Amino acid sequence: MKTTVIAAAALSLAFASGAYAQSAGTRADAAQDPATATANADSKQPVSDTWITTKVKTELMATSGVPGTDIKVETVNGVVKLSGSVDKTQADKAASIARNIDGVKKVDTSGLMASHSRK
Repeated sequence: MKTTVIAAAALSLAFASGAYAQSAGTRADAAQDPATATANADSKQPVSDTWITTKVKTELMATSGVPGTDIKVETVNGVVKLSGSVDKTQADKAASIARNIDGVKKVDTSGLMASHSRK
């Protein structure tokens, strides 16, 4: 089940990043003007908020010890807001994961509520 969820998230990530549209546009540019295609291929495209949200959520789901399904992820202008009910260790790990995603400018963990660990 976890593998299916991760695969679905990865597929969503590919479409959210616009990789398909980007490569199709680059091929069309190359047919018209090879110099333009080279310039476009070399430029660093900004990372979209949708891509960041998908990538953070995928990483949370793939990381053991982090309840990825219990953490909501929202991104606005590169600022990732995490919310949900997790313990301190899980919150720290989730924040670290989010900080290490390309394009993330800041991580807001004020929405993460402390829950008691279950034994």
